[in-house]
Amino acid sequence: MNPTSLGLIAGTLTSIASVPQLVKILRTRHARDISVWQPLLLSVGVALWLVYGMLIHDTPLILANIVPLICNIMLTILKLRYRNDAVV
Repeated sequence: MNPTSLGLIAGTLTSIASVPQLVKILRTRHARDISVWQPLLLSVGVALWLVYGMLIHDTPLILANIVPLICNIMLTILKLRYRNDAVV
């Protein structure tokens, strides 16, 4: 397996890691049980990895950070939106 394939596989797995939490919050409209800091800090970290990937022109690194950036920004927004909502 070449390094690019390995990077794309690793990026795919880490990219979809936050999707189940995102789907759960969207379905339940309940986010009191998660910390706002986790998706917020991940968003900043992933954004920095994305910029780094762009600076060094590393396609797997760029692609691997687009989806988690979007997901973690959405998680942060949903956490702030549903933080005080009652459980449905």
